[in-house]
Amino acid sequence: MEVFCRTARAGSLSAAARQMNLSPTMATKHVDALELRLGVKLIQRSTRRLTLTEAGQQYLDMCVRLLPELEETEALIVAQGTEVSGLLRLNVPLSFGVRYIAPLLPVFHERYPRVNVELEFNDRVVDLLEEGWDLTIRVGHLKDSRLLARKLADSTMVVCAAPEYWLRQGRPAAWKELEDHNCLRFMLSPLSWPNMWRFGKQADQSVAIRGSLCTNNGDALVAAAVAGMGVLYEPDFIVADALRAGRLEAVTLDKPAADVGGIHLLRFADRKPPAKVRAMTDFLIEIFTQGAPWQ
Repeated sequence: MEVFCRTARAGSLSAAARQMNLSPTMATKHVDALELRLGVKLIQRSTRRLTLTEAGQQYLDMCVRLLPELEETEALIVAQGTEVSGLLRLNVPLSFGVRYIAPLLPVFHERYPRVNVELEFNDRVVDLLEEGWDLTIRVGHLKDSRLLARKLADSTMVVCAAPEYWLRQGRPAAWKELEDHNCLRFMLSPLSWPNMWRFGKQADQSVAIRGSLCTNNGDALVAAAVAGMGVLYEPDFIVADALRAGRLEAVTLDKPAADVGGIHLLRFADRKPPAKVRAMTDFLIEIFTQGAPWQ
């Protein structure tokens, strides 16, 4: 379209070619390809002069209107790749996000005031492509090979309960003794299923458990455990505050706790993500490289 417009204005293909730093042959090929695609003749060419057909004049009028809009659109898209601005959609697990991501957003906003963040909390695995998320954080072992992952931190499982619960029921020394305790269960974790908890470095050892509470929210379990209701088997980042405050006490058993699988920041595997995505990725990696705040 640009070659055609310049040719019409300059009155010759060779002049248009010089303006666009093309060879006359290449400029001619561009116009020929345009006419072939449209199925009409746009330019009448002779050895002495070049004139537009009626269709060519109509097409020129439209191109004069369209090309500036196209250039503006392309400039806008290019700016999105280089300028840190726009809407960033970030999906995070509820307990982790409330504790360790939401408090960071004011700092991120100070650095990048032109980025608007849409932050959603839930514990399900979202589809970034179908649901339109720019980034997501997942806790555990990764399976989706379409996504590019950056590890933020490690995490391990912790067995703990309120001090009064241990005084009342006794502290287990062996992992099998958990069968005799009221175990507060998280229904979404592959390591702490409603009726089974997994132990060992490879999470290949399981113990049957039972308890009076099963829920899909880690904070609800922490609240119940702090109240002395039973035993928790949760990631360290969920129970760290209660452990530091002495509201919960951890026990060491004869079998190591399972590896959670790490905490990862994921995005769709574009070769060149927008600047806003790169900015948030680099920001979170910078923060967590200084050390996981719960450790």
